[in-house]
Amino acid sequence: MKSKLLYLLTYVGMWLLAILPFPVLYALSDFIYFWLYHVIGYRRKVVGTNLKNSFPEKSAAELKAIERKFYHYLCDYMLEDVKMLRMSEKELCKRMTYENKEAYLRMIDERGGIVLLIPHYANFEWITGMGMIMRPGDVPVQVYKPLKDVYLDGLFKYIRSRFGGYNVPKHSTAREVIRLRRDGKKMAIGLITDQSPNMNEAHHWTTFLNQDTVFMDGAERIAKMMDFPVFYCELRKERRGYCRVEFDLVTDRPKETADGEITEIFARRLEQTIRKEPAYWLWSHKRWKLKRPEKKDE
Repeated sequence: MKSKLLYLLTYVGMWLLAILPFPVLYALSDFIYFWLYHVIGYRRKVVGTNLKNSFPEKSAAELKAIERKFYHYLCDYMLEDVKMLRMSEKELCKRMTYENKEAYLRMIDERGGIVLLIPHYANFEWITGMGMIMRPGDVPVQVYKPLKDVYLDGLFKYIRSRFGGYNVPKHSTAREVIRLRRDGKKMAIGLITDQSPNMNEAHHWTTFLNQDTVFMDGAERIAKMMDFPVFYCELRKERRGYCRVEFDLVTDRPKETADGEITEIFARRLEQTIRKEPAYWLWSHKRWKLKRPEKKDE
């Protein structure tokens, strides 16, 4: 009963926010920023530590400027996500521009599917609208981590499926992809590839932003299993409420790559993306909570 009440209150609140025009929404975002950053200090220690460790070459003033810009972005991102509850297809297509569409649509048609490596960067949630530019009948698969609260989980699944997306829990990905393929469906499989894994999911260790970092390799394993071409999602936030994404081909022969090679390429590409404009990555995540296991003596 408590969960259902929380869901109803959350839904009503989000619906009311979603009907606001973008200028009003961004005015509200500025107000939230003041409270979140200056008053509450939401995860400021986490953000500050992550930035300092990632960019030891930057001065304190430079890091502080990135930190402030990040919190402005974070508030915008949260409200832009809520806005998807009421945003029209026309408006989303205007605000999220997909470049080089012909290349990856052709790959979907020729190979039966592609895998998209998506980072927590810029307006990444708006990529869920790519179903609107795919061919009729093709399936935009969105791999997600279910929330513990079933009502809130249902709400966010609804938001992410409004534009044709097919939500698949991450632990059911292989089974669902095989079933879709068996049913003759062609697909684009989007996976957030920079999430902080638990120890059971920690498969690929590398140096990322000057730190030992572990990545999940689920996207790589799905690509090899299905022999689907792999694309990196290069996101660029142009200005408030406007974003571009270019799908850059990583490999069209995933089975010929070494173990960990695709995941390593993702890490290197993401690092380049972040260094160009650091403020638009989710620095509030506790991304480096796992430590690389020490090698056992032979």
